[in-house]
Amino acid sequence: MPLPTIEERLSLIEKELVQIKQQLTLDVPQSPPHPWDTVFGSFANSEGFDEAVQLGQEYRESLRPNGNEDAPE
Repeated sequence: MPLPTIEERLSLIEKELVQIKQQLTLDVPQSPPHPWDTVFGSFANSEGFDEAVQLGQEYRESLRPNGNEDAPE
């Protein structure tokens, strides 16, 4: 049995590559976006944004040790 020529081998590889690419595009599930991506920046211009920033800052400051006996350790 004669060995296939380089052109025949290359043609076979190209056909197989097309099949593999088709399988890969069909097998890739479309995952939903990460939850953080849908939330990030979504409320920057809302009414409660400034209040949320202020409350967060107050909370972080309440955790700092500053000689205040009310602050958690």
